[in-house]
Amino acid sequence: MSQSRPQTILFADVSGSTRLFESKGDVEARRLIALVLDALSGVCAQHGGRVIKTIGDEIMCTFPRAMNGVLAACDMQRRLARDIVFVRDNLAVRIGLHHGDALEEADGDVYGDAVNVAARMASLAKREQVVTTAATFDGLTGKVPEARSLGKARVSGKLLPIAIVDLVWQEDTSGMTLVQAGPRAGSKDDTGAESVLRLRHRGELVELRPDSEPFLMGREPGNQLVVEADWVSRTHAMVEFKRGHFMLTDRSTNGTFVRVGEDDELKLHRDEVHLRKSGTISLGQSFAANSGDVIHYEAG
Repeated sequence: MSQSRPQTILFADVSGSTRLFESKGDVEARRLIALVLDALSGVCAQHGGRVIKTIGDEIMCTFPRAMNGVLAACDMQRRLARDIVFVRDNLAVRIGLHHGDALEEADGDVYGDAVNVAARMASLAKREQVVTTAATFDGLTGKVPEARSLGKARVSGKLLPIAIVDLVWQEDTSGMTLVQAGPRAGSKDDTGAESVLRLRHRGELVELRPDSEPFLMGREPGNQLVVEADWVSRTHAMVEFKRGHFMLTDRSTNGTFVRVGEDDELKLHRDEVHLRKSGTISLGQSFAANSGDVIHYEAG
């Protein structure tokens, strides 16, 4: 008989497995994926979790509490980042998790809303990333990892988008600007005027203010600014107001190119930059190769 109870569901899958089969061949690729899944299973057990099943290059786990799942996810990423076997073959995973009610069947499998949400978090995660819902993160107690807001995402079966965060598992975070998920208060400059960022693209003007939702740019229709080009990632970059500034964060494969004023072009890759004064943004290509889809910004 099915029984519903709160638990944390975690999905992890090997990033770039298709390319791995192409470069290594079927036998070697399967061997490497099996090594990764075995390592993840070991970390799961260390944190009091249970492996529900493995499907191809993916593992599904459950944990009794959210903190168990969060710590396990961070340790899974660290395990792959430190092991020379995985580093040598450029192996990495993406992880999504969520804490909520799930139905547990007699055979040990689990179903329900928490499973669906966790699977969606995994689909949103990128290589070497841990994505979870803000609700899961906000429910943690004690010494918790830092987190960065990723804005909101739609989940099948949910009427409204839900807030999501990226957990920072790296032990050296000196180069990162960290934020807790949650509402952002307005901010004013030295003259008392409220900050505003204007973005112009193909004749369209968008104004962002400190209380605006994170502004997503990319190839998929779900972004607030859509650039339909092969070199642009599905969700390529994000602009949000934090710690008193408008920040541009790259989340792409090919990077984001930024020019501040008359400064030289800066390539941003999985990093962020403060959008100062005025300048231009190019997604996925340098300015020299991308004349039609350059985004102009003005911070005031």
